[in-house]
Amino acid sequence: MKAVIYARFSSDRQREESIEGQLRECKEYAQRNGITILGSYIDRALSAKTDNRPEFQRMIKESAKGLFDVVLVWKLDRFARNRYDSAHYKAILKKNGVKVVSATEAIAEDSTGILLESMLEGYAEFYSVELSEKIHRGQKENALKGLNNGGGIPLGYVLGNDQRLQIDPLTAPLVVEIFTRYDEGETVRAIVQSLNERGLQTRRKRPFSMNSFNRILKNRKYIGEYQYQDVTIPGGVPAIVPQDLFERVQAKMERNKRAPAASKAEEAYLLTTKLFCGKCGRLMVGESGTSHTGKKHYYYKCGSSKRKTGCDKKAVKKDWIEDLVVNQTMSVVFNDKALDKLADTLLDFQRRENTDVPILKRQLEETAQGIENLLNAIQQGILTASTKARLEQLEETKAQLEISMAQAELKKPLLSKKQILFWLHRFRGIDTSKPDQRQRLIDSFVNAVYVYDDKIVLTFNYRDGTETITLQDIAGSDLGGTPPPKQDDPSLTPAGGGFGFLVYIGKTA
Repeated sequence: MKAVIYARFSSDRQREESIEGQLRECKEYAQRNGITILGSYIDRALSAKTDNRPEFQRMIKESAKGLFDVVLVWKLDRFARNRYDSAHYKAILKKNGVKVVSATEAIAEDSTGILLESMLEGYAEFYSVELSEKIHRGQKENALKGLNNGGGIPLGYVLGNDQRLQIDPLTAPLVVEIFTRYDEGETVRAIVQSLNERGLQTRRKRPFSMNSFNRILKNRKYIGEYQYQDVTIPGGVPAIVPQDLFERVQAKMERNKRAPAASKAEEAYLLTTKLFCGKCGRLMVGESGTSHTGKKHYYYKCGSSKRKTGCDKKAVKKDWIEDLVVNQTMSVVFNDKALDKLADTLLDFQRRENTDVPILKRQLEETAQGIENLLNAIQQGILTASTKARLEQLEETKAQLEISMAQAELKKPLLSKKQILFWLHRFRGIDTSKPDQRQRLIDSFVNAVYVYDDKIVLTFNYRDGTETITLQDIAGSDLGGTPPPKQDDPSLTPAGGGFGFLVYIGKTA
């Protein structure tokens, strides 16, 4: 029988040794019972009260491939502590020909065993709920006494021997500085940059970030207020920030939250790392400027031109170039031939990436052929001690290769062309008005975009194909006010006269 091990521990207070112990006992059980272990699925710091566990869900999904017969767990409560989840997922596994086995709980496979397993699952759920109630009750008592209930210690505090927060004389002045500077009109970005330039760090010994500041500026512990779920104790911790300063900061944060432009996140540049200058080959980066009317404009500019290191390529408008790339990409998405070529490319890449399975498959075929040859020899009356030994050796090799193949397929499952095309066709329903979906489209299909004064070259993630777009098709657009292409360049003049705007969809770089 072939098996996989599922191991789990539920909180940060438990350690990796917990996983090692579970794996060791499961492997010992497998060895005693002649079970071959193919691999393991491990969820760390995740409760079994929920089925939202990544490795658990991957195991359930991969059970349908028929690669293993048993899910081996240390105890049944590692699988689930909710009897409804347990019954549901065991039914799925059973349908896929897989059963759950406990390495430490002896359960018979008859009606008595079914009853015992049900009782164990019920007890696990009861224990989980009871433990949660006890922990909640204990933490609430701690909160009422002003004791720390675990978790991160805020900047400006240290944990005293009595398990109460105390002011840290080294970092508390920094907290006051942060609140004061924000109250006086400095942006969060400017304060973050200033603190990082001074080499200062958060409680977790990391550089300051926009997210860490949001937690600091909203933390009511700084005005002495202790909160735990429904328990609020004014004066439960020593205050660092004056009440009036804290309230002014909250009001300013709320105003900035509703304000446009300046206080909000920077504009997203969808072609970052994909847009290149056609003149010098350098990356083009996003930048913005404000006109005399107060309106903000967004561009992509050549890195060399921006630093004045030799290139004179002019900037291109952000919205214009992004819309053009998105529209051209959508034309690829709706081109069946292009998607078919892309699927073939992905299949080829997948085959080149997964080198283990073809090698193992060939070795398995050679071994099977060797066994067949020996069996034919035996049928013809050729049976010696060496023939028998060789047959046993080949049988053992075949069994090991089958295990290795199952492990390799489990590690790197191969997608079929049908599955790849199904995924690619889903992009046809994408909403190109939403920035996140535009970004996903570009990330998936676009390899590089080169901007010249007279043309744009787009390179997609598939081979072959060209497309020509005339200037009339993009009337009103420009490449940053650049001059028109030269008349004497025949390669830029389409049949019928006029200047051409070429889009090359070529081989991936």
